[in-house]
Amino acid sequence: MEEQKNNQSRLYFLLGVMAGVAVISALGFFAVLSILYSNKGPVEKVLAQNNVNTDLNVNTNPAPTPAEPQADPSKLAPVTKDDHVRGDFNAPVTLLLFSDFQCPYCLRFKETLDQVMTDYKDKVRLVFRNYPLPFHDQAQKAAEAAECAGEQEKFWEMHDKIFAANKAGTMSVTQWKNDAKDLGLNTSKFNDCLDTGKYASKVSADLAEGSAAGVNGTPATFINGELVSGALPYENIKQIIDSKLK
Repeated sequence: MEEQKNNQSRLYFLLGVMAGVAVISALGFFAVLSILYSNKGPVEKVLAQNNVNTDLNVNTNPAPTPAEPQADPSKLAPVTKDDHVRGDFNAPVTLLLFSDFQCPYCLRFKETLDQVMTDYKDKVRLVFRNYPLPFHDQAQKAAEAAECAGEQEKFWEMHDKIFAANKAGTMSVTQWKNDAKDLGLNTSKFNDCLDTGKYASKVSADLAEGSAAGVNGTPATFINGELVSGALPYENIKQIIDSKLK
C-alpha cells in the first residue's frame, strides 16, 4: 500500500512537472509573438532592417513612382537668323538657353556664360529663349522689353541692362524705358511695343516650347541637344563643351 502511494506521488509529480513545462513553453511562445509584433520589439527592428514585412496590412514594396519626363530636344525649334544669337552663327557648339530675367540663378549663370563666350569665341554660339517663371512678377515684362529692344537690333544690350537691374534690385517697366533711352533706341516705338504687349505671345511660345522639351526650371541649357539644368559652374560647362568639340 505504501509503495502504491509513493508511485502515485511520483506520477503526480511528473504530471506537475510536465504541466509546468507546457505552461512555460506557452508563455515563452506568446512572449516571442509579442516581441515580434510589438512596434518597439528588437525582432521587428532586425526584420525591418532586412526589409522583412512584419505587418500584413502594410505594403513594403509599393509600385515604383513614375519617372519624370525625359528631355526631348526634338521639340526645340531650329535655330534661325530670327533667333537672338551671340557668337558665330555657324559655331560647332550651340548653347540654347531658356532663361528668366528675374531669376537669381540665371543672373549667376550669366557670368559663367560671359566667360564661355570670351574663352571659346567662334567655337560656341549662345541662343536665348524666354522662360519667365510665373512667381517672378517682373519676368514677363522684362522678357517683352528685351524683345522690343531686339526689334531695334539691341536685344543683347537690353539683355545686359535687365540683368544689371536684377542685380541692383531695380526691375520695373519704368527701368526698361529708361534703359531704352540710354541705349539710344527710338523710345516712342519701344514704349508702345512694351505697353501693348506686342511680344507677349512670342514669350509665351518660348515658354511652351521649353516645357515641351523638358525644361521645368531656369536656367536650362541645351548644349548640342543635351539638357543641362541649373547654374553650373564654369568648369562644369567647360567640360561639357570640350566633350562636344572632340
